Amino acid sequence: MSYFKQKVIWITGATSGIGEALAKELANYKPVLILSARRTIILQEVAEECTKKGADCLVVPLDVSDASQITEAANTIYEQHPHIDILINNAGISQRSYAKDTALEVDRKIMEVNFFGNIALTKVVLPKMLQQNAGQIVVMSSVVGHFGFKSRSAYAASKHALHGFYETLYIENQHNNLKVNIICPGRIQTNISVHSLQQDGKEHGKMDPYQAKGMPADVFAKRALKAIERNKRVANIGNWDIWMIYCKRYVPWLFYLITKRIKDK
Repeated sequence: MSYFKQKVIWITGATSGIGEALAKELANYKPVLILSARRTIILQEVAEECTKKGADCLVVPLDVSDASQITEAANTIYEQHPHIDILINNAGISQRSYAKDTALEVDRKIMEVNFFGNIALTKVVLPKMLQQNAGQIVVMSSVVGHFGFKSRSAYAASKHALHGFYETLYIENQHNNLKVNIICPGRIQTNISVHSLQQDGKEHGKMDPYQAKGMPADVFAKRALKAIERNKRVANIGNWDIWMIYCKRYVPWLFYLITKRIKDK
């Protein structure tokens, strides 16, 4: 994976789960890592671990739902590095509530973090990537970017929206040597379900049984980095849950039968 060596890579949501696993795996290849998330102390702890592995780390605290913070964070990075080679847009929040029960402000919050914060970050780094005629934008979507699922109405909508935006972005900029990769994790062993929002905006506060049995985050990180290096347009990474994508596409009646029988959130 010499592909990542000395590249300047900005990762959001780097304090836990997939973002943390990607940072630690990337650190083995000695890149320049810019690590962003809201929890500064934990972010610094991740940076220390990555530094021990040989990465050059810069901690830039960031709440992607705040547009002013995004601009400020980018300015901080460009003061120290003239360009960003790879942006890994990973920050996000999930949901555990049925559409009929979910307050509209919760729907808006999920869209603000997962979609608008995501593309705001991309639009900050995009001009320089196009100017240098090189750059790679990696978008962390989900299997539910391909289909709807119980208790994920706003979350699935935000991921569907990312697919539409970034496919268009790639089509518009193929001639500018811009790489765009959409990574779709299945169930990965992270705390995403614990921090998911319920219908009233409060945290779900518990681990989903299937989430606990999902693919380990470090295994996912290795596979995701291979997909990024190979410049895969869309990479679906997980265990059996990935087959739901193909079931929906080719045997839709079976997909809807399965989703009807699923009881858990």
